Amino acid sequence: MSTQTELPPVRRSGMVQTLGLAAALVVWWLVYRQLIPISEWLVALLPVDRQSHAGEALAFFFYDVPKVMMLLTLIVFAMGLVRSFFSPERTRALLSGRVEGAGNVMAAGLGVVTPFCSCSAVPLFIGFVSAGVPLGVTFSFLIAAPMVNEVALGLLFGLLGWKVALTYLGFGLALAIVAGWVIGRFRLEGWLQDWVRDIQSGTVTELPEQSLTWPDRYEMATEAVRDIVAKVWIWVMLGIGIGALIHGYVPADLMARIMGTDAWWSVPAAVVLGIPMYTNAAGVIPIVEALLGKGAALGTTLAFMMSVIALSLPEMIILRKVLTFRLIAVFIGVVGSGILCVGFLFNLLF
Repeated sequence: MSTQTELPPVRRSGMVQTLGLAAALVVWWLVYRQLIPISEWLVALLPVDRQSHAGEALAFFFYDVPKVMMLLTLIVFAMGLVRSFFSPERTRALLSGRVEGAGNVMAAGLGVVTPFCSCSAVPLFIGFVSAGVPLGVTFSFLIAAPMVNEVALGLLFGLLGWKVALTYLGFGLALAIVAGWVIGRFRLEGWLQDWVRDIQSGTVTELPEQSLTWPDRYEMATEAVRDIVAKVWIWVMLGIGIGALIHGYVPADLMARIMGTDAWWSVPAAVVLGIPMYTNAAGVIPIVEALLGKGAALGTTLAFMMSVIALSLPEMIILRKVLTFRLIAVFIGVVGSGILCVGFLFNLLF
């Protein structure tokens, strides 16, 4: 006679699903680490020169599409699990009102340790908004994540010294915190897209927290992935496609000629030029080095860098599925004003 204790069916199912999830995470990580060689291999299959404009654009596209989609899937699933423990109402109660300023600081700090480009930060932004985190707090993360991270700070330190790196860190964090707080003060949640407001308002059916088993939570998270990814994938593809074309074809010399002047209009011109661009901090800092070597002013160059990684056109296109045009305009206006202030101040100090 067997003396082994038989596990209840629900508990056994939960263990099996947990083990399956762990295996899936291992596979996800292994594939994610191979995205660069996979993208290079795909470009090599095509009749294009890897060093040409087309080759650069294609390599960028083949790398960023699976990267952003994998991040989107993973983060939305994780936020779905979190949401099974904390309802939107409970989350809003924890992060809104008197602690909203602290929430902006925490969100910006989280952005420092997550070296995502702007489009990679969007999935987590969507997860935060869908989970009911206050809009201003989510914007603090969205601004800080691509703009202020250890990659950018390390490269700035090696290129321009610790004074510039620390000054950039301070002003970058301040911009993310203040801009998020200002947007939060406007109370613009009504300017989110309808499907996001439906999630926030609790129109999506949820089981009572005490009745949820782990299989229930996994199912809620999986359903969140199916629902949200289905709504945004086409915007992700479109945004990265535009970014790849710009990445491969826009010349740096044109910008250097415009940004090499000390005229007052050089900072706003650099911001306007930077918005259509798309890259991460590690990708734009070599451009910053080249621009400075050609005589561009430091504040003007850093304003360009901030606009590239915090206000990129592909990011705005992806955000269009979550935000209305009015809210995107407010975001661009608030963040753009902060970037202009940073650019003018750097030109004055350095």
